[in-house]
Amino acid sequence: MATVEAPAKTRARIKERTFRTDNWRKYPVLTFVFFTAWVAYATVRAMWGSAFFVPEYHYLTPFYSPCFNDACASVTLDGHTGSAALFGTFIPANAPFFIPYALLSLPFLLLFRLTCYYYRKAYYRAFWLSPQACAVREPHAKYSGETRFPLIGQNLHRYFWIAAMIISLINTYDAFLAFHGKDGGFGIGLGTLILWANVILLWLYTLSCHSCRHVTGGRLKNFSKNPVRYKLWTWVSAINTRHGTFALITLGSLVVADFYVMLVASDTINDFRFFN
Repeated sequence: MATVEAPAKTRARIKERTFRTDNWRKYPVLTFVFFTAWVAYATVRAMWGSAFFVPEYHYLTPFYSPCFNDACASVTLDGHTGSAALFGTFIPANAPFFIPYALLSLPFLLLFRLTCYYYRKAYYRAFWLSPQACAVREPHAKYSGETRFPLIGQNLHRYFWIAAMIISLINTYDAFLAFHGKDGGFGIGLGTLILWANVILLWLYTLSCHSCRHVTGGRLKNFSKNPVRYKLWTWVSAINTRHGTFALITLGSLVVADFYVMLVASDTINDFRFFN
């Protein structure tokens, strides 16, 4: 009777780093450059402490929403005074520069993106080279996955998603307030459209999350008995295929929204008005 050998316990060893012939380095390199530039911009703006609110039209940059600094309670620009502190303040105006005005929301949004499945793939490859690309040899001697601290914290993504949903609702409320005219009534400007475009893209990113897909249709044994959840699951599943795309696009939309508000709030440009 022939004997059957047990399968190998180690990976096959080859001296070549990879047999790929395409430019597989392009993705991790571009990702590294793009993410580094975005983090640098976002960090500077979050700690800037000025040019974040236009009281005349109630434009509030998403980097400062919701704003809890005392300086947000009364902002004056070109003779117009308004409050960006819709939920009260608890951070003194003279707080150290490294304490962001949006102290409660920014950490949760950062953790939501850091633990996102798409971002994990992106920064694991671009920053940790673990590995740099598919079918490319792993450069690290050991691999423990996400079973140890701090990477075991990736499993908290579903809870950060809940926080992101709440913050998206607040951003939506900010966008509604941006329908503000010069005379105090209804009005629409370029800033209004930019803030709304950013909010819509943020909702697409948040709702296309794998955690949202699990919430809508997970743990169901029979879809026919749960038609509402099944319908929601199909909608979320449809946009879930573009989750990585929305993850990247929203980084751009956040910068565009913040940069435009900064230009108007610093009196560098005037808001282009369509109505009132």
